[in-house]
Amino acid sequence: MSNLNFKHLRYFWAVATHGSIARASEVLYLTPQTISGQLRELEQQLHTKLFQKSGRNLVLTDTGRVVFSYADEMFRMGDELQDVLAGRISGAALTLNVGVAMVVPKLLAYRVLEPVLQMDEPVRLVCQEAPLSDLLADLSVHKLDLVLADSPISPALNVRAYNHLLGESGISFFSTRAMARKYTAEFPHSLNDAPMLMPTPSSALRRMLELWFERQGITPLIVAEFEDRALMKAFGEANAGIFTSPTTVEDDVVAKYGVRIIGRTEDIRERFYAISAERRIKHPAVSAITEAARSELFTSS
Repeated sequence: MSNLNFKHLRYFWAVATHGSIARASEVLYLTPQTISGQLRELEQQLHTKLFQKSGRNLVLTDTGRVVFSYADEMFRMGDELQDVLAGRISGAALTLNVGVAMVVPKLLAYRVLEPVLQMDEPVRLVCQEAPLSDLLADLSVHKLDLVLADSPISPALNVRAYNHLLGESGISFFSTRAMARKYTAEFPHSLNDAPMLMPTPSSALRRMLELWFERQGITPLIVAEFEDRALMKAFGEANAGIFTSPTTVEDDVVAKYGVRIIGRTEDIRERFYAISAERRIKHPAVSAITEAARSELFTSS
């Protein structure tokens, strides 16, 4: 067999990663016809089919999965090498691009990312906030190094990424001082008919809260729902209702918003994940984040 054409292999890897020739052509700025022709040449060189059709989609054959596993490791390591070299140019800071899912509490996101700002080597931290699905799409094309989320990536999603559990925490309930006088006594049953500010139904926390309320025989009055939990806390600060936050950052919540703790529960455990495109974490800033979260932030929760 002649030496592999790595340009053809790169096109194959892009199609397998993005799930279609059309999507790969957008990322590579090439026509679908060009990519299709390169794939045919690669299959001819390897004397085997790498894809087969399933409806309108392309799926990897058994041989295709083997080739992809090698190509994926090769090109991801190449991309990481470029990033490392670019970040270590004299006088330049290493860059860390982080996506924060909108459902992740902002105070907790800060605490998770804070170790990056304290590293000996300068790091330029670039953060963006968006729905998790949008962030995972950017992660898949290496626009992001890391995504912070409150749930692991679903196996059903066609995104090659890996979950790294940072830790978990119980839940604390907060309100203004005036409201706390009414609802602190006899918690949690005091929450029956209480005005609640809740995450949207798509949130993992929302589903856990509803199950917990049902087990406790509690029916709160849901006055508003939020995808952005910082906005939910702002409403709580304005006396609109009771809201929740991870117990691990409850001191930060009290200090920032001037609210009071009504009660806590360990029956609900929120988990937080760092999702990366690499199985083994190599980026030094990501390593600092995961190590600090596991050893310091979530140890007492």
